[in-house]
Amino acid sequence: MRVLLVEDDDLIGSGVEAGLHQAGFTVDWAQDGRKANLALTTTTYELIVLDLGLPKMGGRELLKWLRDREKDTPVLVLTASDTVADRVGGLEAGADDYLCKPFDLAELIARCRALLRRAQGRSVEVIRHGSLTVDRETQSVMRDDERIPLTARELTVLIQLLTHQGIPQSRSRLEESLYGWQEEIESNAVEVHISNLRKKLGTNLIRTVRGIGYVVEKTS
Repeated sequence: MRVLLVEDDDLIGSGVEAGLHQAGFTVDWAQDGRKANLALTTTTYELIVLDLGLPKMGGRELLKWLRDREKDTPVLVLTASDTVADRVGGLEAGADDYLCKPFDLAELIARCRALLRRAQGRSVEVIRHGSLTVDRETQSVMRDDERIPLTARELTVLIQLLTHQGIPQSRSRLEESLYGWQEEIESNAVEVHISNLRKKLGTNLIRTVRGIGYVVEKTS
C-alpha cells in the first residue's frame, strides 16, 4: 500500500516514515504542499497522512484541491492545534480522521489501517481468499494451517491483488505499490514476484490478463 506523507518537520516526518515502512507501507514523503500537490497529480495513493501547517501550500488548501477533484483517497490529518474549531474545520474540509501532535506512532499506524479498512469495505485486518489468509497487521500468510513465508515485496504484491479482487492490476500499478520515490525500480521485479508467489501459493491464484496485468479473481 502506497502512502503519501506530507509533513514539513524533519524529526516527525522521519519518524512517521520509518514507522510506516516498518508496518509494511510504501511511503513517499513530501515536505511542502506544492510537492504533495505534484505527487497527487502523478501517482495513485491508498492513503494520505497530511500535516495542516505546511509551507508553500497549506494543508487545508491541498485537502480542498483534492476533494474538489472528487478524489476520495482517505486522509488522516495531523496538526499541532487541539481546538474544537480546528478539528471541525479539518473534518469539514474533507479529512477522514484527525490526530493531534504529539501523537503515539502506534496510534497513527492503527488509524491508518482503520481508514484503509473502511475504504476497502473491511472491518478487520485479515484478508481471506479460499484457504488463504493474510493478516496485514502481523504481515503473515497462512494456507489452511500452514504458514507461507513471503518476502516483504511479495507480500505487498499479494495484498495489492487481494484488495482489488476481480480488478486487473497493471505492472506499473504494482510497481507503484512497491517502490517509493527514493527507490530504484528493479527490472522485471513484478514478474519475478508474481512467479515466486505462484510457486509458493499455487499457479491458479494469480491469473495473467494479457496486455493488461495480473488479477486474483473473486471467490464465489
